[in-house]
Amino acid sequence: MNQDNMTIFEHIAEIRKRLIYIVVFFVLAMVGSLFIAEPVIVFLQHTEEAAVLQLNAFRLSDPLKIYMQMAFVISCVITAPVILYNIWAFIAPGLYEKERKVTLSYIPISVLLFIGGISFSYFILFPFVIQFMTNLGEHMHIQQVIGINEYFEFLFQITIPFGLLFQMPVIILFLTRLGIISPAFLSKIRKYAYFVLLVIAALITPPDLLSHMMVTVPLLLLYEISIGISKIAYRKAMKEQELQEQLETSQ
Repeated sequence: MNQDNMTIFEHIAEIRKRLIYIVVFFVLAMVGSLFIAEPVIVFLQHTEEAAVLQLNAFRLSDPLKIYMQMAFVISCVITAPVILYNIWAFIAPGLYEKERKVTLSYIPISVLLFIGGISFSYFILFPFVIQFMTNLGEHMHIQQVIGINEYFEFLFQITIPFGLLFQMPVIILFLTRLGIISPAFLSKIRKYAYFVLLVIAALITPPDLLSHMMVTVPLLLLYEISIGISKIAYRKAMKEQELQEQLETSQ
């Protein structure tokens, strides 16, 4: 059904259907994640970063809390492609056939970028931060007794935002293809975007300059890469629009 011909009630019904698909899949993913969460938690506790720490549970509910949090995060990651697909399926009727194929290809790219962001933060940033914190505690003669709840919350705080922030190129490419933003607009708001990214970097890193720079520099590079991708997508969109107008005038 073409979205231009849909009434507001039909739009609402379509959104409701898509939300039901997502919720049902999320529930199924959550059930499956309950079987995966325990071995993932055990594995993460035996990594090189965690091995140097003495992880403790300070409350009886801490193991259950970590278990449910891990299951929730895993189910969200599993459900993410389904969410993206249903967003695409909702707007697809309003796109040309070529645009449908192009935008559909964004889904695997988005998943790969999310995995890339998680991997970067876990394998590069997270070990550095753990080493920095433990060294600081030793220099201050502080005996660190780490709660397992706090450890995993800190792990999620470092890794999950990076996975989301690495979606920036795909989001900008998608919005450019839809004609919502343009490269000129992105260049115009560059200084404001830099400021927002600096604030985000400050929120997800410890208060030292090196950690902050390790997060800030990749984010700024991502923004510049996104502008370059937006320029390519914008030029293609303009050429397609010109060809479409030429076909319409020739007819």
